[in-house]
Amino acid sequence: MIPPAPRRHPPRRRGPAGRLLPLLVLVGLAAAGCARQWDGSERSLAPSREQRYADVAPETLYAAGMQELRARRFRQAVEIFDAIEREHPYSTWATNAKLMAAYAEYMQNRYTEAIGALDRFIQLHPAHRDVAYAYYLRALSQYEQINDAQRDQRQTEIAMAALQEVANRFPETAYARDARLKMDLARDHLAGREMHVGRFYQRQGLYAAAIGRFRKVVDDYQTTNHVPEALHRLTEIYLTLGLTEEARRTAAVLGHNYPGSPWYQDSYALLVAGAPRSEDEQPGLLLRVWDNTLGRLL
Repeated sequence: MIPPAPRRHPPRRRGPAGRLLPLLVLVGLAAAGCARQWDGSERSLAPSREQRYADVAPETLYAAGMQELRARRFRQAVEIFDAIEREHPYSTWATNAKLMAAYAEYMQNRYTEAIGALDRFIQLHPAHRDVAYAYYLRALSQYEQINDAQRDQRQTEIAMAALQEVANRFPETAYARDARLKMDLARDHLAGREMHVGRFYQRQGLYAAAIGRFRKVVDDYQTTNHVPEALHRLTEIYLTLGLTEEARRTAAVLGHNYPGSPWYQDSYALLVAGAPRSEDEQPGLLLRVWDNTLGRLL
């Protein structure tokens, strides 16, 4: 089985140097065991884009492409794998080459190209033994682009849909387990942005807009760690607006679900005179800088 990519952090762009080759590469090499190894004694495939590949056997091309992939020369690997598809389209090597070319594109952060190649692979080979990996790699290519979305969160939603498809189609695989984890991270990403915007609106006195953002976190992102703060911010706003009973009900929900949270301690201190507050309920410096920056973008 091909293990999922090793990255489990929240969405963040990284170059290819920080990634490990999935076992698919090694499997591909094993499959190419019958091919001649490209040891430099044969005429080189990679140096010239003008060189024709028609007279080279597909298994030899595949072995050369895998050698370039192992050496992390991804551009050259794509060129060779594409040549297999072009010159030997009906060979079994061409099918594997499609998937390996997509992986090489992914490792170069060329996510659009990788997604296009994977879409073609899935469409042409829906029953292939590695189709689960193709779906997973396509979802990763969407996931890696989340950080590019500054204001519009559409990319996050696209990535979550692709990850959900992996989890639905291949529920018992390692791909599904990693996809579910990344969906949680993406969901936390969405909730965090709602909190940033809500805090900005609250500081500006735009309470109706702030309530809408915090309620969205509570209602739509219940499994994220932003919910306790969202409930506390709602309590603050309701008290500011003189809606004492609504503030008490919100604080009660906070206390029932998160009794040990410092956010509940702060809400309780707002409602009960003399009750101590937590040591620090304010966002840190970096978070305040982000909120101020976001305010200028809105």
